[in-house]
Amino acid sequence: MKDNGKTQTAVGIILALLIGSAVVALVLSIVNWRSVIAPSLKYGMVFDAGSSHTSLYVYTWPADKENDTGIVNQIDACEAPGAGISSYASNPPAAGTSLRSCLDQAMKLIPGDQQKQTPILLGATAGMRLLRLQNTEAADKVIEEVSKTMKEYPLDFRGARILTGNEEGSLGWITTNYLLQSFVTYSFAGKWIHPTKGEAFGALDLGGASTQITFSPKVAITDKTTEAVFKLYGYNYTVFTHSYLCYGKDQALLLLLAKLREAQKAATIEHPCYPTGYSTTITLSSLYNTPCLKTPSGDLTTNINIKGAWNAATCQTNVQEIFNTAACDKDCAFDVLPPPVAGNFYAFSAFYYVFKFLKLTNKQPLTTVKSTIESFCSQDWATLKQKYPTEKEDRLSAYCASGYYIVSLLEDKYKFNSDTWSNIIFAKQAGNADIGWTLGYMLNLTNMIPSDAPTEYIGRSRSLWAASLFFIVLCIVAAAVLVLLYLWCEPRS
Repeated sequence: MKDNGKTQTAVGIILALLIGSAVVALVLSIVNWRSVIAPSLKYGMVFDAGSSHTSLYVYTWPADKENDTGIVNQIDACEAPGAGISSYASNPPAAGTSLRSCLDQAMKLIPGDQQKQTPILLGATAGMRLLRLQNTEAADKVIEEVSKTMKEYPLDFRGARILTGNEEGSLGWITTNYLLQSFVTYSFAGKWIHPTKGEAFGALDLGGASTQITFSPKVAITDKTTEAVFKLYGYNYTVFTHSYLCYGKDQALLLLLAKLREAQKAATIEHPCYPTGYSTTITLSSLYNTPCLKTPSGDLTTNINIKGAWNAATCQTNVQEIFNTAACDKDCAFDVLPPPVAGNFYAFSAFYYVFKFLKLTNKQPLTTVKSTIESFCSQDWATLKQKYPTEKEDRLSAYCASGYYIVSLLEDKYKFNSDTWSNIIFAKQAGNADIGWTLGYMLNLTNMIPSDAPTEYIGRSRSLWAASLFFIVLCIVAAAVLVLLYLWCEPRS
């Protein structure tokens, strides 16, 4: 009887330990289960109000990981009908109306209970910066009208404003490196790793009215107006950033056309950058309706004819000469040259779209780029229309001039050469979102990029949850076996 009492005590202790261990494991598994269940999503919306068009980008991210990296997804991109909002200077309410179709489309993607917490922002770029130079009152009215429209929707309106050129460049740089996880990344070993600073990519942006370059140079930045300092994830970054107003693709082509007109002084302009056989007619007012050009005297309703007269050497010479022709003085001068380029660069927006059409986005050497553009442009207009029947004629006719302008901008002004050209990656997206300033703008204004390093989270993996469940089952089975053995053995004892 004495031995039997000891056996009962031992069995009781073992059962208590097994049950206690199972309870502890159960509690841990419940806590851990809450962490591995997919958290609810948050949403954000940003309008990119460019010079030639307006686009709306919709982003989403897990609600419990705002301050981690690489977790923002772009789930939609919508292009608003019509031109950029700056084109509505004479009819500001129409600028607000132009946003509705994209807003209506985006609202279908966001759950009703999330809409009031979804931030929406609008950033206007070089087109509105030019309008502000022309007519400050009209620019303010356009911003007022687009704000009014956005406030009508049940969203968290965070403002609409005109970005500075350096903001646009810096935010594009943040977006690029955020998506590429250049600031911080999570390793397979479960640790946060900060890549070396040399791995941060430079950003090259080409819009319709301005172009931006932002990168970390290897030399000191002497002009402090071109310097931007960021503290991201506990590390400091110093970058050169500058925006060149009037030297976006569309404005540059206007500068080129005006230069040819002034040189030829004729009713018909022979354009060496347009394909042979191409012709069109425009009014003087459509050419000079920009602060980038000095408005001539005379009747601006006069028509001018443009005749394609392709000549590679003449085209290249004229393109190179437009960098000192902008009329809005220091605001549009190309007198700030960047330091020597260093590291790898992502070239997006019009850089990508033009080179994508010309099939030059596969890191071809500079000599191949030049020969490809010349070969494409040597075809006459009839041949090009036959080869590309779905391409809009105004775009198709301008690819030659645009291609030569991009090469001249990158080679003559940004000083890329045959060796550093291979460091440029022409791309529309990085990771899972379009490259541009919009994501950086949203991250900045919603405080989703922290200045401190991300926290190391412990005990939040699926493997730990699975191990907890396995241990619970093991304890239950062991307890059951122990009880059965005790019941089976006790009568015999």
